[in-house]
Amino acid sequence: MSIATENFVKAIYQSEQDKGHGTRPGSIAKALGITNAAATDMARKLAEKKLIHYEKYRELRLTSEGKKMALNIIRKHRLWETFLHKTFNMSLHEIHREAELLEHQTSEFLAEKISAFLGNPEFDPHGDPIPSTDGNVSSGKEHILLSRAEPGHNYEIKRLSASDQEFFKFCNNNNITVGSSLTVENQYSKNKITEININNIKLLLNAELSNLIYVKQINNNK
Repeated sequence: MSIATENFVKAIYQSEQDKGHGTRPGSIAKALGITNAAATDMARKLAEKKLIHYEKYRELRLTSEGKKMALNIIRKHRLWETFLHKTFNMSLHEIHREAELLEHQTSEFLAEKISAFLGNPEFDPHGDPIPSTDGNVSSGKEHILLSRAEPGHNYEIKRLSASDQEFFKFCNNNNITVGSSLTVENQYSKNKITEININNIKLLLNAELSNLIYVKQINNNK
């Protein structure tokens, strides 16, 4: 399949997983940086190939074959991210950028070799689950957005759901990494600000940041 096809089905799958992100052609076009007309045209073509369900003015849905393709390309992407981070100590932004290129050039054989070399990891350096060869993905149901975490409780950072260089620079400068512990001091709901204490340093995060960080409660005491 073409790179454009793989990116399109991957974008639909990721939009389906991110609540609040629609999968209509216009939404997918925005995610991929293409025109609405190009997205609609691609949707029609992929519907003919039985990779997606397309109905005018409706959300796009992957068929079982389309979902299989999306999970396969995501598996390769996240394996490459893990390999690049572990082997070359590349930043979280750098590994995403390079994996976007490498994922399309990777055979099933090489993907399995990389997975075995890494010890068959279940998560990539961002905390995103790596799909298994049979398409199983960790649900992460116990993880919540930092913006929804309760004040007075301790949490462990489980996932940084972004690819933006500036976001990762901010995280790096403030020791916000997967596996780090923090305490939620306050949730200022009116102003959509989350106050946290991490490494005895207090930070105020706006909703744009706190909605990119997933955490898991680790105890009930402050």
